[in-house]
Amino acid sequence: MKREIRIFVAGLIALGFATPLSLWAQVDSLHSRQLSEVVITATKFPKNQGETGKVLTVIDSEMIGRSQGKDLAQLLNEQVGLVINGANSNPGKDKSVYLRGAKNEYTLILIDGVPVNDPSGVSGGAYDLRLLSLNQVERIEILKGSQSSLYGSDAVAGVINIITKSDGGKPIEFSGSAGYGSFHSFTGTAVVSGKTSHFDYNAGYTTFSTDGISEAKETGTNDFDKDEARQESIHANVGFRPTDRLAVKPFIRFTKFEGKYDGGPYADDILNRYNATLLNTGLHANYSLKKGSLNFQYAYNQTDREFDGTYGKSDYVGKFNHAEAFMNYDLTKQFQLLGGVAVQDLKMLDTTSVEKNPSVLLASPYVSLFMQVNNFSFEVGSRYNHHTQFGNNFTYSVNPSYRWQNGLKTFVNLSTGFKAPTLYQLYGQYGANPELKPERSQNAEVGLQWVSQNKKMETRMIFFARRIEDVIVYAYPVNVNLNEQNDRGLEWEVTFTPTTKLALKAFYAYVTGEVTTLTNNKDTTYNNLIRRPKNSFGVNAGYRINQKWYTSLNLQHFGEREDLFFDETTFSSQQVTLASYLLMDLYLEYALQKPALTIFVQGRNLLNQEYEEVYGYSTLHFNMQGGVKIKL
Repeated sequence: MKREIRIFVAGLIALGFATPLSLWAQVDSLHSRQLSEVVITATKFPKNQGETGKVLTVIDSEMIGRSQGKDLAQLLNEQVGLVINGANSNPGKDKSVYLRGAKNEYTLILIDGVPVNDPSGVSGGAYDLRLLSLNQVERIEILKGSQSSLYGSDAVAGVINIITKSDGGKPIEFSGSAGYGSFHSFTGTAVVSGKTSHFDYNAGYTTFSTDGISEAKETGTNDFDKDEARQESIHANVGFRPTDRLAVKPFIRFTKFEGKYDGGPYADDILNRYNATLLNTGLHANYSLKKGSLNFQYAYNQTDREFDGTYGKSDYVGKFNHAEAFMNYDLTKQFQLLGGVAVQDLKMLDTTSVEKNPSVLLASPYVSLFMQVNNFSFEVGSRYNHHTQFGNNFTYSVNPSYRWQNGLKTFVNLSTGFKAPTLYQLYGQYGANPELKPERSQNAEVGLQWVSQNKKMETRMIFFARRIEDVIVYAYPVNVNLNEQNDRGLEWEVTFTPTTKLALKAFYAYVTGEVTTLTNNKDTTYNNLIRRPKNSFGVNAGYRINQKWYTSLNLQHFGEREDLFFDETTFSSQQVTLASYLLMDLYLEYALQKPALTIFVQGRNLLNQEYEEVYGYSTLHFNMQGGVKIKL
């Protein structure tokens, strides 16, 4: 392993010295994100990021393009305040999204602004990131804090909006990539796209396969088998613009993921297999008004998951329909109005559940008002939720912000959240409790953001607190509501671009929390942020050597975490401390004929750290991947 690392580093050095010195003067400016960047997730319609006080992190197409050799979970895991547990374990292992320390199911995943949901999910309906391919993604917007007023149930900690690739710039374009690396891992993609005056399209295929490593960590002299994984995905969207005002875009995506999994911590199993498919189809429609727009979106998701192995076979099938219509309108130059209604139909196909093939309907009208007067911005919104199982619920948000003359922006966010129990929590085979109550949250954050006069430095600091009432946990043998969950923390990040060649980014995040319940009329409080570090920080340096060469170095540190495991000797859950660890990744690309053909090399965990994300499970040691990207 050490020899493999030395060869990799030596190769990068050799490539660097091979660069012609005459090309050093031909420099492309590194992209620098400023407050003028247009985003859509914060308000549901295009708006400059500087005009909203919401906390938004953008992963643009340039950053995604320089993440070859990574998957979606690994890229998200590098963002401030966001931990994807399992991102650096065996590729086939499940991934858990912890945004600001919140549970996996408190972050809503959107695809092009439309929620995806698995009503049959055991873990609170959290969506499986393994079913989404990074090669299909154009841009990601991470919106933090409760967003239930805009996006409804599940958006307690925030939302992650995954914006997919659409049209090209010419009538027909072709792009593709291929990469090969450690563990016989192969990634490939092929996309054809185009655009004319009334028509655009994007269709593609992606594949990923790996021999992987043993999911469970080996003990003693035991030699566990490798747990391979494979993902295949196709997608297509077609846009029609019959008039200058009307645009209609139907889409379809299908992903299949399969692999092997082990029997638990330090427990190998050669029989267990996992198969899952995602069908995601629907359409977007937009009609432009003189002072706004009308929007309609519909999506149908069907998720099929099958576990087959030593302890038998289990099937989980969830169907989710989402229909939404909304309008944004400029009342005056200073005031904008957003109003809409969303209807969701959730169904779990399971004849063995407490209620056969259960389903629920959630309808929720909402409204938001935006005000921009000179340097003062203000947003207030509310949402009414009607759930066929739980009745009515009301959420709101208040978000003032002010931009000072010296480049400083201050902001405050106050909001409430709402999460209904999933169908599996209510009626599933394990832990069913039809008497569960919805979870309700109160959220507060205050922060400041500063941009230097020369635009070379930008920094942001946020303090946040989150309180969740009637929090749902699994307490053998059923799911129950506890009194409350209290989380709090801070985030700090800074971007510095001293020259057009060099971009530096750094962040630090802190989070802590505890759950409170009444046991025999006694107040019991304990820290329960399992697998979530209190402290994490990261540093990234990107350097444009010249017009053809680019390299970046990424460092991330995750502090100690607590984990629980089931002790088969005492038949009880035991707590264990997972050690902190530091990851170093290096990326290098060379444009042979920019932008037509690019060669890339990605080296991950250069320090060859040995660590655990989950007690008793393996993580990837030093690994690398190299390949090519092409665009014609």
